[in-house]
Amino acid sequence: MIPHPLEISTIHAAYRNGSLTPVQLVTELLARIEAYPDKAVFISRPNDNLILAEATALEPADLDILPLFGIPYVVKDNIDVAGMPTTAGCPEFAYTPAVDATAVARLRAAGAILLGKTNLDQFATGLNGTRSPHGAPRSVFHPDYISGGSSSGSAVAVGAGLAVFSLGTDTAGSGRVPAAFNNIIGLKPTIGRIPTTGVVPACKSLDCISIFTNCAADAMAVLHAAEGPDAGDAYSRAVTTITLPEKPRIGILRAPDRDFAGDTAAAALYDAAIAQAAVLGWELAAFDYTPFRDIAAALYGGAFVAERLAAIKPFFKTSAARIHPVVRAIIAGAEKFSAADAFADIYRIQALRRTAQAELAKVDALLLPTTPTIFTVSQMLDHPIAANAELGLYTNFVNLLDLAAIALPAGFRPDGLPLGVTLIGPGFSEASLAAYADTLHIALATGSGKDRAIPQSRLAPPPAQDLKLVVAGAHLSGMVLNHELTALDAKLVSSTLTAPDYKLFALPTTPPKPGLARTPGFAGAGIAVEVWSLSPENFGRFVAALPTPMGIGKVTLADGSEHPGFLCEAYALEGAKDITHHGGWRAFRAAMAK
Repeated sequence: MIPHPLEISTIHAAYRNGSLTPVQLVTELLARIEAYPDKAVFISRPNDNLILAEATALEPADLDILPLFGIPYVVKDNIDVAGMPTTAGCPEFAYTPAVDATAVARLRAAGAILLGKTNLDQFATGLNGTRSPHGAPRSVFHPDYISGGSSSGSAVAVGAGLAVFSLGTDTAGSGRVPAAFNNIIGLKPTIGRIPTTGVVPACKSLDCISIFTNCAADAMAVLHAAEGPDAGDAYSRAVTTITLPEKPRIGILRAPDRDFAGDTAAAALYDAAIAQAAVLGWELAAFDYTPFRDIAAALYGGAFVAERLAAIKPFFKTSAARIHPVVRAIIAGAEKFSAADAFADIYRIQALRRTAQAELAKVDALLLPTTPTIFTVSQMLDHPIAANAELGLYTNFVNLLDLAAIALPAGFRPDGLPLGVTLIGPGFSEASLAAYADTLHIALATGSGKDRAIPQSRLAPPPAQDLKLVVAGAHLSGMVLNHELTALDAKLVSSTLTAPDYKLFALPTTPPKPGLARTPGFAGAGIAVEVWSLSPENFGRFVAALPTPMGIGKVTLADGSEHPGFLCEAYALEGAKDITHHGGWRAFRAAMAK
């Protein structure tokens, strides 16, 4: 008996009690794939005998060792699988890699079983799922409606019960929009948390591997199996954890910012999600979406599209005629921009980013519609650019701001079509966002996938994480105020340097105090600092006791990481002595003692 719904925990429970084996599960899912009427979902599949052999080879003893033991999944066909063609939705582009993408290799090592490679908007350019020579996968709820893209086949496979989970990619919303249209979870991790080694890039600096599942707990299980830095991806990053409050302050759209393309049913579903969030005890606060909307528009409306050309430039030069006409027109649009245009857009986005970050600082996370509405395939084909842009209204900005996001089902319009909402938070806040999504998903009672099965797995809120604090002066180890940290059970994490553009000053006080200040354009050796960790409660107590002119702001370290740390208010630097050449407060005090 195949567990219902398809979730890792229910499958593993069935494996343990002997009511199911990996071979039985794979056999059933292969039969479902063969019988599924929408033949546009898959581009290629391994030989069934090879898949069954892989399932047979799993040792029962490994069930307690391998986190994804016997869990069947599929991947978007811009992700390499050894020995299978990677087409990115363009047959003429196809190549056959000798090795798996890093994410696939890690999932294989965790015990997962690959069932096939799925369709996509060609070169991951689109949010709708219609831009493929392999056909347009449809929403599992109605064959006239789009599946969403670009990870179209991956989302349909999970929504239709053909796989337990799937991998997509997400640059502008491709891992969230299809989740909304197929009533499933879509996790878009922080850029670089899952390395993109072995992924055909769309916009390399923004691309993420995304995860589709029936429940938030499964999304986090897959994330943990695939995450971590990789030497082959310069954008991959070490995993850290940002923990948000269990009862969060949630940003919601102001009335003037709510655009549902005339879809009153979609607007009602967003209102219902907000109302349920309030019932859960979440504090709600309207925020100004203007800078986020402007950033979203810039992703396709300016020089950033040139990165899509950079990803496939040699192929585009020789084989542009082989590319889907809408995709070709979008990528060809990059040729009208110069490097100067690109830098102008970068500067504009940076200015907008400052404004957006000020809005983000007022809340713990955002709750937005995943899309304003859903379109039929014919509507999308009639208006391929305008309708696609509408779909990205609430998704395009997320990677440009280095945020994490998780899409979840929000319910159904009267005509039975699903829509979703998305929770968006700081980079590396996936654990908290997933816990929020799990709670809201259960409360909204939308179920998952085509059969609307109620998720069985639950996620507990992540434990509160200690906060890091950068100190540069008298709170350093062995110095006069260090006891204020140790009295609060603070622990020394590391001794390191700031980024090169920091200066250190001796303030004109008695006795002298240090003032750390960032100076854009300055290229020094960095200032010696220490990183300490405190519980959230003790961090609050410490900050509350700080005297002026000291304050806490973000300090960038030599490794590029950012942590709260001592900074000095600008007025206090007037008349201060620049002691940067000493390299740190300890060295300065030692020099003064001679």
